[in-house]
Amino acid sequence: MKIKAVIVDDELIAREVLRSYLTKYCPQVEILGEAENIKEAVPLIAEKQPQLVFLDVEMPFGNAFDVLEATRDFSYETIFITAFSQYSLQALNKSASYYILKPIDIQELILAVNKVAESLEKKDELNRNKILLENLKLKPEKQQLILPTLQGFDVVKTEDIVRLQADGNFTQVYLTDGSKKMVCRFLKHFDDLLENPFVRVHRSHIINTGFVKSYHKSGTVMLSDDTEIEVSGSFKDNFLKVFS
Repeated sequence: MKIKAVIVDDELIAREVLRSYLTKYCPQVEILGEAENIKEAVPLIAEKQPQLVFLDVEMPFGNAFDVLEATRDFSYETIFITAFSQYSLQALNKSASYYILKPIDIQELILAVNKVAESLEKKDELNRNKILLENLKLKPEKQQLILPTLQGFDVVKTEDIVRLQADGNFTQVYLTDGSKKMVCRFLKHFDDLLENPFVRVHRSHIINTGFVKSYHKSGTVMLSDDTEIEVSGSFKDNFLKVFS
């Protein structure tokens, strides 16, 4: 199956490199056109109606999110091409978006394209672009988080997460309704991703401090679901700072 795609990047050399890599290593991708800015990208997407857009995050006169906003009536997968930006990566990871860091690594490109192909074949109805746009308008504690599970994915609000616990190669996510989700990610993924009010208190535990009922100076914290969690010495100061 050919994947109809367009490339949006303000740098000519970047577009040429990406086009070359796709031609050589991702023959299932058919490039329908290219754009170097938002003014060109929006009508190009409207005209070609691609299944996939390779989208540079930072461009003059706007960014990738402006393109998404202007084309939100169209349905397509996105592979973001980005230089390192903690803010951008947090937003992309929360929405489970596909992205590649600059300079482009060929293996990462192949992996991202294969993931898009799988989503298209499964007719995956998860609208990552929409969730990403909504998250950008919300405070961190109100944003949505896509949790990849063994069965597919779950979308939860971060404010509904009470705690997270490492479970080998997985993470158990405990929610306010008493349910839990086994997520196909290491706990470190969430440690890098989640912001205040979440804090790591142990190598195996991250908690939402909004659900803390009490703390005992012996080194344990009680949460609203009556779970008692050990606060290890190396994380104690960061935990206490939240309440100082």
